[in-house]
Amino acid sequence: WGWGQSFLTQLLLLCFPVNLLDTSTMPGDWGWMTYPSHGWDSINEMDEFFSPIHTYQVCNVMTPNQNNWLRTNWVQRDGARRVYAEIKFTLRDCNSMPGVLGTCKETFNLYYMESDRDLGTSTRESQFLKIDTIAADESFTNVDLGVRRLKLNTEVRGVGPLSKRGFYLAFQDIGACIAIVSVRVYYKKCPATVRNLASFSEAVTGADSSSLVEVRGECVGHSEERDTPKMYCSAEGEWLVPIGKCVCSAGYEEQRDSCMACQLGFYKSAPGDQLCAKCPLHSHSESRAARVCRCDSSFYRAVQDPPSAACTRPPSAPVNLISSVNGTSVTLEWGPPLDKGGRADVVYNVRCRRCAGDAGPCEACGSGIRFVPQQMSLVQGALTVTNLLAHTNYSFWVEAVNGVSDLSLESRRAAVANITTNQAAPSQVVVVHQESTGQNSVTLLWQEPDQPNGIILEYEIKYYEKDKEMQSYSTLKSKSTTATISGLKPATRYIFQVRARTSAGCGRFSQTVEVETGKP
Repeated sequence: WGWGQSFLTQLLLLCFPVNLLDTSTMPGDWGWMTYPSHGWDSINEMDEFFSPIHTYQVCNVMTPNQNNWLRTNWVQRDGARRVYAEIKFTLRDCNSMPGVLGTCKETFNLYYMESDRDLGTSTRESQFLKIDTIAADESFTNVDLGVRRLKLNTEVRGVGPLSKRGFYLAFQDIGACIAIVSVRVYYKKCPATVRNLASFSEAVTGADSSSLVEVRGECVGHSEERDTPKMYCSAEGEWLVPIGKCVCSAGYEEQRDSCMACQLGFYKSAPGDQLCAKCPLHSHSESRAARVCRCDSSFYRAVQDPPSAACTRPPSAPVNLISSVNGTSVTLEWGPPLDKGGRADVVYNVRCRRCAGDAGPCEACGSGIRFVPQQMSLVQGALTVTNLLAHTNYSFWVEAVNGVSDLSLESRRAAVANITTNQAAPSQVVVVHQESTGQNSVTLLWQEPDQPNGIILEYEIKYYEKDKEMQSYSTLKSKSTTATISGLKPATRYIFQVRARTSAGCGRFSQTVEVETGKP
């Protein structure tokens, strides 16, 4: 049935005549004008199937120089620029009638005349233009009459170009034995149709047999032009191959020459020929005609992701984080997260915090630390951190991120490594004060170095008489930040310096402090 329906549709598209006149549907006399009065006659008779028919007949074959006219009533053009006259008629064979060889004819002439109104009977022969001389393919004889065999001829002639509101047809008999059985006047239209999602309204054919009428199509609902849709209506009322087309808009797909909304669970992101697609993984459409599928809860689509991409989520934390301390540097290594969130663009960020003691508060490490190769957007699972403080607690947070991590409101998951850098020689003792002075002794007080770089085991005090350092100097050890140096000479100027020591070694001596002992 589908094939048959398609074939029928094609036939309907190819054949769309519009009748302006059809005598076969007219009961009784057609009411046409004849001239002269002894020419054409209006006759009712039976056809070969004994059905009543009305005809116009003439058979003045015995008399020469016949000029008998039969004219139709005024026919309105109805916008047609070219019409067709279909004439069904019978014609008797001149050889079947005795004594008429010099006067009998086997043709008649077809004429037309245009006018903007019905002229009634006031038309003249000279106003008509000849269309053609029409001959019969088959003529009948006495034998055919005896068995009631109707040898009906059908001839079609084109008439045009037409420009006035209406026209007349006229039949001129010049001596034939003829009966006009029916006359149909029609014009051809290309039928309304839909091609390539463009709707084309019906179109009247052109003025002559080679005319092509250009018709612009209108895109059907929920579609848009890809190229301007056009078709040409031929003189035969047939549409030629379409040019250009429309495509269904985003959210719609083509179904039987129309654009239908994408169903729930489907989407179409851009206009085109493609069908609606099923929503990508972890997404859904909230209504019909969806242009994009929304992500499920806790899933996201990055700005650069196309609508066809599955929705994804942030990755889990990196795994197997290990650290290796070397002095004031640390190397970190880790493995990729077990759940990458469905994405391949996973990178790593490393955050550093310096902590006071085992359970003390932590703060950002500051700008002096160096990350090799870089701190953020690492592709590989390893880096080295240098320029750390010695004997200091650090906490390193290694987080995995991907293209949708910034879209999530959840806290990022990270692997944590807590390390303590090795001890180093302490920094310089900065401030040394004279606390008290005697004839033979001096008591000094100082502050711990700004960077102890470990546990301060002791302080070393170096002293000597002024300007005699190269000759001799003495040292004294102290476990605290104060010391009394005894055995000094009275009324003598001494130079003092202090430095701290850890298990990693001694720091630099402080700036010199000059003190004069008391007089005896």
